Amino acid sequence: MKLATLKNNTRDGQLVVVSKDLSKAVAVPTIAMTMQQAIDNWQECESGLNAVYQNLNSGDVEDSFAFEQSQCESPLPRAYQWADGSAYVNHVELVRKARGAEMPDTFWTDPLMYQGGSDDFIGPRDDIILPSDEWGIDFEGEVAVITDDVPMAISAEDALSHIKLIMLVNDVSLRGLIPGELAKGFGFFQSKPASAFSPVVVTPDELGEHWQAGKVHLPLLSEYNGQPFGKPQAGEDMTFHFGQLVAHAAKSRNLGAGAIIGSGTVSNKQGTDHGSAISEGGVGYSCIAEVRMIETIRDGKPSTAFMRFGDTIKIHMQDPQGQCIFGSIEQTVKSL
Repeated sequence: MKLATLKNNTRDGQLVVVSKDLSKAVAVPTIAMTMQQAIDNWQECESGLNAVYQNLNSGDVEDSFAFEQSQCESPLPRAYQWADGSAYVNHVELVRKARGAEMPDTFWTDPLMYQGGSDDFIGPRDDIILPSDEWGIDFEGEVAVITDDVPMAISAEDALSHIKLIMLVNDVSLRGLIPGELAKGFGFFQSKPASAFSPVVVTPDELGEHWQAGKVHLPLLSEYNGQPFGKPQAGEDMTFHFGQLVAHAAKSRNLGAGAIIGSGTVSNKQGTDHGSAISEGGVGYSCIAEVRMIETIRDGKPSTAFMRFGDTIKIHMQDPQGQCIFGSIEQTVKSL
């Protein structure tokens, strides 16, 4: 099943069911007005939403309309919880190696996670608007899940059953502000502006065999300024699966329905110490910082610049037949 949230001049938008090929949609106000309402009452809503989805795909819905990704909010325009992990430890290892720091062994057994701002997500086709492009603007291509109510101290295996929806993320980062914030010992805040999520969310069963053991086994595709930038396999080199990430977030607290848990930047080792670009025959990267890390390790200093005003980023995922699954995040960096 595929769902989306359309802009309608309200804070939380309008929930719609989207056809498998992303061509059509239909509003379902008798089932749920918003994505949050649907996830709050998932047991009651799921079967009705799925019935509409099946009818929409068979052409048996009279009040359907053309689905326009440009009219989408992020699936949850605001959320009660947004916690982003760092499940691809290769990415973390590169960050530390570039600055000559050893990586603690615990990073391989206990996930990193930070609590992001969730009151002001931006739409998947909205501009990334910031006061300055001197702050090291970077995109981060990720996968994320939305849960129903998750009880405290749940096991990683049981946490998998609480994952109801899957989507993609552009977790925008301001790399130039990060060192100063981390030096204070209190984590990210100004260095993590509003994130954007894919136009469409899907239920795990929609991915079929490509959703296994809490991981999405498909390439995450990034195009920077119109050029292929990354195609790493999201299911490879993911040290912690989503069940583990959800359980980590729920170790000492309950998670309310609509909690979003991110994977962190998708990153593959590629059989080398520091990966390789698509132009070099590799699978590329899901953020600029990783390229700069590799340049620092290899050349002693980075040569690739961070994003400037006018730069564009596209993040999407396709099935083996080349069909777009989640729609695409397509954004331009612009000045405030």
